[in-house]
Amino acid sequence: MSVVLSVSPQSPDEVVVSVPAASAADVGKAAEAARAAQPGWAAAPPAHRSAALHAAADAVAADAADLVALTVREVGKPVTEARGEVARAVDLLRYYAQQVYDPAGAVHEPSGGPGLAYTRRRPRGVAGLVTPWNFPLAIPLWKAAPALAFGNAVLLKPAPQATACALRLAELVTPHLPEGLLTVLPGDAEAGQAVVAASDVVSFTGSAAVGAVVGSRAVARGVPVQCEMGGQNPTVVLPDADVESAARQIAYAAFGYAGQKCTATKRIILVGDPAGFTDALVAAVTALACGDPAAPDTTVGPVIDEAARARVLAAADSGVAAGGRLLTGGRAADGPGWFVAPTVLTDLPAGHLLQQEEVFGPICALSRVDTLDAALDAANAVRYGLSAAVFTADLDAALRFADGSAAGQVKVNAPTAGVDFYLPFGGERDSSFGGREQGKAAQDFYTSLRTVTVAPAGR
Repeated sequence: MSVVLSVSPQSPDEVVVSVPAASAADVGKAAEAARAAQPGWAAAPPAHRSAALHAAADAVAADAADLVALTVREVGKPVTEARGEVARAVDLLRYYAQQVYDPAGAVHEPSGGPGLAYTRRRPRGVAGLVTPWNFPLAIPLWKAAPALAFGNAVLLKPAPQATACALRLAELVTPHLPEGLLTVLPGDAEAGQAVVAASDVVSFTGSAAVGAVVGSRAVARGVPVQCEMGGQNPTVVLPDADVESAARQIAYAAFGYAGQKCTATKRIILVGDPAGFTDALVAAVTALACGDPAAPDTTVGPVIDEAARARVLAAADSGVAAGGRLLTGGRAADGPGWFVAPTVLTDLPAGHLLQQEEVFGPICALSRVDTLDAALDAANAVRYGLSAAVFTADLDAALRFADGSAAGQVKVNAPTAGVDFYLPFGGERDSSFGGREQGKAAQDFYTSLRTVTVAPAGR
């Protein structure tokens, strides 16, 4: 029997949880239970589903302190961000508890005379959710909460590094749901593949490589699928930007939680040479508190594991070898844990890894161009299109950037990192496949639309 082992990234000798991995047979049994529970849940009055989600939100809120501590311990998220994630988990449950009352269709005039034509939304059935470790509470719930709200059952396969968080979340939520409606299935590729194969609708967040496999397998089965994947997110700084404010926001967007967010800034593109920006950026980066994620002032904790740290350090070495200049960082911290200093490189070739691909960690590249058009070309010259930002006081330039950006999420004078749960979220190109997540868009994904035409009898 294979085992899922989750360890603390700041203290790798500490085992957070060790549990048996779900086999394909285990997933099959969970899917059978989900299919048995789902019809009754879908047929229940909206007020019943709403009350269940509100009760789940109350349970998560009551356990907030322990959930924060577990999130810090298992994935190394700085405690301030962990508190924010727990609050978001509660908000997601409450938000979708209210969405059960949203319109389920529309009424139309029939084309053939008297009668009635209307549309109606229905749940898809069993939702298979494959989630990452970096938001171990929020991402499972921004998928599961709408899936449940609109009448589906849920099979949740969390990343192995976030197993304890997912299991604790289920302990808090499932007492308020019918038995078998939501099941957490720990494991790696085997469990994930089985969940995709057993579900009626699939939602995935993770790497582009794995997302491509998940998407193709779901499409081959003919089931709806959304895949949220990588980002190589640019931030453009125009000459009229507030240098100090932009530097602070960009430093946090690039290095908060050790840069382990799909929306983290990975490329900084300066138009011209905003006076003092590079110095302000280096000062803002070096001022970030790095270390124990449980400390209240920490901004940059560890990366998730040894392999992640090795990738960051290798990318920094590769950049220097390619002629780039190291502005700060590029070194591992002493002592236990997978800590690496926030790293900024400049003067890299356009085709270098750090200019083209996502290195999931605290590292980014700085470059310069002469015009806004050149900045847009550079920002869009990658295969991803998740998040992008521009810092400027010029409204015309901001709107030109928003219109010309290939990203699904565009920020003006705000960091690339950060997602509002009540707004649609998703990217373009290799960053996303399928419908948007969150907000009102979730209903479109987790339900199917039927059209009904009723004519008078005997006409």
